[in-house]
Amino acid sequence: MNSPVVKRSIVIAGHKTSVSLEDAFWQALKEIASDREMTLSELAGTIDTGRHKANLSSAIRLFVLDHYRAQNRRTTDTRAAASVMRADR
Repeated sequence: MNSPVVKRSIVIAGHKTSVSLEDAFWQALKEIASDREMTLSELAGTIDTGRHKANLSSAIRLFVLDHYRAQNRRTTDTRAAASVMRADR
């Protein structure tokens, strides 16, 4: 799968900045923002505020990774709990 890096301009806290991300990360960021009923700029601003030393593109990639890891853990935990409940019957 080829996902070239795409540079886009976004506005964060009233300032225009450029962010370079692969298409898959742009799409994931849009989906997460939509799920949270936020704009892409609002979510990027939240990520920007919480980042530590890494550049914004790296911080966004890590945020997306953490989001889907947490989602996977919740799904795994739910399945494990359902399995235990079935075993108790």
